[in-house]
Amino acid sequence: MASSSFFFFFFLPFTLFATAIAASSSNPNGYMHLRFYNHERILGSGPNATVVYSVHRTTSSSVSGFGNVYVYDNLLRAGVEPDSPIIGRNQGMGIGSSMAENSGLTNFQLVFTAGEYNGSSLALQGLFPVAPLGTVFERAITGGTGKFRLARGYLLTSEVHATNTTLTGQLDAYITFR
Repeated sequence: MASSSFFFFFFLPFTLFATAIAASSSNPNGYMHLRFYNHERILGSGPNATVVYSVHRTTSSSVSGFGNVYVYDNLLRAGVEPDSPIIGRNQGMGIGSSMAENSGLTNFQLVFTAGEYNGSSLALQGLFPVAPLGTVFERAITGGTGKFRLARGYLLTSEVHATNTTLTGQLDAYITFR
């Protein structure tokens, strides 16, 4: 009986301590919510466009025309204002993947070049619907580098401002770590 009591009082606290360490190291940063803004100069806005067609297969005016391929390199800013601080870039590509031309598939990186996350990036993919201003849609966070290593989660996007040549989207990233 004495030996079983010794085991219980000596090894149980050690086991609990080891379990707590394993749990914290498998999820070192917990959960994060980040908000930033994508500032894009849309197709057709001249040499300063940050979105261009690589392949324009259809005569549709929609960027999501079936078979169209486009690439982009947009500014990420801390705020919705066009002069708010630049914190990185949204770099990727999209493919018109809907025969109905109402959505496209995007694959992109949010590359942080300033601030707390400088040198880190988030990898994302998902559908981009053709929808009215203010529509919220979701894409998957599939990984990351630097401070976002082992990131998983989702990104909610809503276009919040548009002109003839610019489009500004609010990006809300909800991130967990393995």
